[in-house]
Amino acid sequence: MATNSQSHYNWYILALGTATHIFVVTMPLFCMPVLFKEISLDLDLSLVQLGVVWGLANLPIVIGAFAMGLISDKFGSARTLGISCLLVGVTGALRGVSSDFTTLALTMFLFGLFSIPMSIAAHKAAAQWFTQRQLALANGILACGFGLGITLGALLSATVLSPLLGGWRNLMFLYGAIAVVVGFLWLSARRTPSSEPRTKFISFGVSQQVEAVPFRQALSRVVRIKAVWLLGLVQFGVMGYSMGVTGYLPLHLRSVGWAAASADGALAVIGAASVLGVIPLSLFSDKLGLRKPVIYGGLAMVIVGISMIIASSGMTVWIAVILAGLVQEAFFALTITMIIETKGVGGAYAGTALGLGGMLQGLGGFVGPPVGNRLAEIDSHFAFAFWLAIALATLIIVYFVKETGLRSVKSTQVEAITN
Repeated sequence: MATNSQSHYNWYILALGTATHIFVVTMPLFCMPVLFKEISLDLDLSLVQLGVVWGLANLPIVIGAFAMGLISDKFGSARTLGISCLLVGVTGALRGVSSDFTTLALTMFLFGLFSIPMSIAAHKAAAQWFTQRQLALANGILACGFGLGITLGALLSATVLSPLLGGWRNLMFLYGAIAVVVGFLWLSARRTPSSEPRTKFISFGVSQQVEAVPFRQALSRVVRIKAVWLLGLVQFGVMGYSMGVTGYLPLHLRSVGWAAASADGALAVIGAASVLGVIPLSLFSDKLGLRKPVIYGGLAMVIVGISMIIASSGMTVWIAVILAGLVQEAFFALTITMIIETKGVGGAYAGTALGLGGMLQGLGGFVGPPVGNRLAEIDSHFAFAFWLAIALATLIIVYFVKETGLRSVKSTQVEAITN
């Protein structure tokens, strides 16, 4: 009976993590670009100031992801998520009382800072509650929530929710209240799959003893694992080219004669395709028992897609964005899964390892767009060629990463027994 209860509770944890990605992280963040016109009129902000506000929400990832990962391992996923949701709720709501550029920029920075642990801790919770046979699927569902939140935040915030609630300020209060409610749900959730809180967790189907991991121990262990650094570089590359392409593509298509609606629609197709692709690809990886072949195939699709954009700005662009979009969120779901599955990481050190990967991922997103955009000032094809080169380099890095899927683990065990 207890086992049956536990097997159902893991899906509750996954549903709560997915809801956190949708309603606490992405909708309150990606509502901002579509609300910027309304906010700029209210606070008298320039285009440059709006750009700074948007950048300050993302900057904390580069400087804080590693530290937040350590915190997640120290205090556990449920407690970290609960406290983070409460802090995000407060700082997110405070955006609604902003009176000028400085106060809005400050609250956006704090919102971004306290949002960092959520994705890390949610994936750490998946590692604790799901066996290796289901881990990629669980991470895929979490990633799907991320993509769905981006889509809903962009579609509903300015055209439906803001008018319904009487303006952008009240919408910030609503998002803040939702985050607080989700925070209390996390604080009341079980902290581990075991009936003995904080003493055991189930990692890949094996019950293991675990205590809260001290900062020094987690740091010392994770930074020595080569595979975590390599997977972090893979995330660096994926974020570098994806942020570059998605940020510049609408401008590029407008410059070559596309209508504004069609140019923006191409970007929307990438987001929609990523939501559609992440769960099937993650599930396929679990069924296959391997991660790298799916990543290889996905990067090949991206390389073909970017090459098509370089070759033509006609109707083939729609095929290109579908190819690139289908694998976008799946990359992060699978690389996160591989980090957790890496020998020496597991559920106990997942937060620190994912924090390290998140730091490199954020750095890629910070570097890729401006370098590419600078090249675009010379020739737009140079920008896409640069992002194509990043994708090719990422493909090479994947070759040096050791496979972590269940089939590779079983193969290693068989070899060890045979020898």
